[in-house]
Amino acid sequence: MILAIIDCGTNTFNLLIVEVKNTSYTKLFNTRIAVKLGEGTINKGYIDLLPFARGINALAEFKIHLLNYKVNKTIAFATSAIRDAKNGTEFVTKSKTDLDIDITIIDGNREAELIYYGNKEAAQFTVHTSLIMDIGGGSTEFILANGNEIFWKQSFLLGAARLLERFTISNPITENEINELNNYLQIELKPLFIAIKLFPPIELVGSSGAFDSVIEMINGELNGETLVKEKVCYNINLADYNIIANMVIQSNLEERKKIKGLIPMRFDMIVISCLLINFILKSLQPTKMRVSTYSLKEGALVDFIQKNNS
Repeated sequence: MILAIIDCGTNTFNLLIVEVKNTSYTKLFNTRIAVKLGEGTINKGYIDLLPFARGINALAEFKIHLLNYKVNKTIAFATSAIRDAKNGTEFVTKSKTDLDIDITIIDGNREAELIYYGNKEAAQFTVHTSLIMDIGGGSTEFILANGNEIFWKQSFLLGAARLLERFTISNPITENEINELNNYLQIELKPLFIAIKLFPPIELVGSSGAFDSVIEMINGELNGETLVKEKVCYNINLADYNIIANMVIQSNLEERKKIKGLIPMRFDMIVISCLLINFILKSLQPTKMRVSTYSLKEGALVDFIQKNNS
């Protein structure tokens, strides 16, 4: 079977095409398109005309790949921007009517569950507890889990795009603005701190997205390990991360454009992402940090295979 997984995220739409044989799979194609669905209106609860069109156009491009690879089954998910928008169901309807792509809107709990499955596939968890963190555009998911089970999970409306529109941020960001953001996170993430006391994690595992950019910037600026398709989990030297994070946070937009390894689609939101990561690292004080290049779409693939072979 040729299976396609589409993840309609807030900032990026992702497509994964695989050949599934029983319990194994082979990757055939993988791509992503920056859509910024929440641009300008994410905190107002609707998708504006231009981002709406960008999203449908991205799916139209994906449709070409679905036909080229003769895909037998397509599983498409929508997360924060679409599920929280008044016209989210309108987007889903247009996708079905125009492109015959059925999109399922999933809630934050299901999103976190699929993120766990994807990270578990890549990161080889043990009996010890890990904190998985997935920074999206509309929401950020936290999962406390080990290799056997999820102990706690929650989706927070703390995505990079949502925070970027909520807070006034200078270019570069000021110390007062950083403090304002941290104070907000301290309040919003109280459920996470309670859960961490109940299930203390030994490490932070960053899930794809902005964390991929961390690997790429460490490689570009500090001659760190290269991000390659064959490898799906990376150990991150915390000292190297701190150097990169400080570089990002202290930079203006023009300087960020010159950071080696930072892709254009992350120029504006990487500051918020690094501040989110910094906040968690400071709160958690882990001795270890890893990055999984797998996330929701790989988790959906694992979930599909398990359900069809149980």
